[in-house]
Amino acid sequence: MAKESRLFEQVSTKIRNDIKKGKFSVEEKIPSEPALMELYGVGRSTIREAIKSLTLSGILTVQQGFGTKVNATPTEPIEQRLRSADFKEINQVRALLEQEIVRLATKNRTDSDLEAIKDALEKRKLAIEKESRTECANADIAFHLAIARASGNHVLSDLYESFTVIIRDFFTKRAPSGVTHFAMSHHLHEALFNAIKAGNTDAALSTTTTILNNNH
Repeated sequence: MAKESRLFEQVSTKIRNDIKKGKFSVEEKIPSEPALMELYGVGRSTIREAIKSLTLSGILTVQQGFGTKVNATPTEPIEQRLRSADFKEINQVRALLEQEIVRLATKNRTDSDLEAIKDALEKRKLAIEKESRTECANADIAFHLAIARASGNHVLSDLYESFTVIIRDFFTKRAPSGVTHFAMSHHLHEALFNAIKAGNTDAALSTTTTILNNNH
């Protein structure tokens, strides 16, 4: 089943790419199932699953008596778009996300959320003590992700998780070497945890702003 799933996803990606290249035009009908089977070298069930997934995403539309037509040109997946975006713009959007996430987390966090945030905070401290830059970056991202999940807004936390791809890239390529910048900001992360735990929205937002201004 997993192999079949991967196969239809591969075909779906190929169809998306062919639409982008103009092989199949918007508002025009795509080839019949047998033609698609021959074109992509797969069976009927794989073609049907691929078309179903593209229909659900709004790229294709099945019209009774007409067939399946191209409804829209696929957009680039969000992770790929973020990778090629300007980091200054990424950080501006990240700041907006984090402020809203923190605001919601002070109101909606549960005991299990607080445990997850605290656990990531402790791992961050241990990574600093070990002077492991990679572990610091991982723990820092885990800390902010735990806060995102504590917001109680699944769409917001999923969107923030997409941004962690770029945040990790920042730590890897742009941030100063070593763990000094992690160590210098650790007290701020502790203050943020305590503010969220206490439900102090103003303190949490203020601390978040300071963390963002220092790119930690």
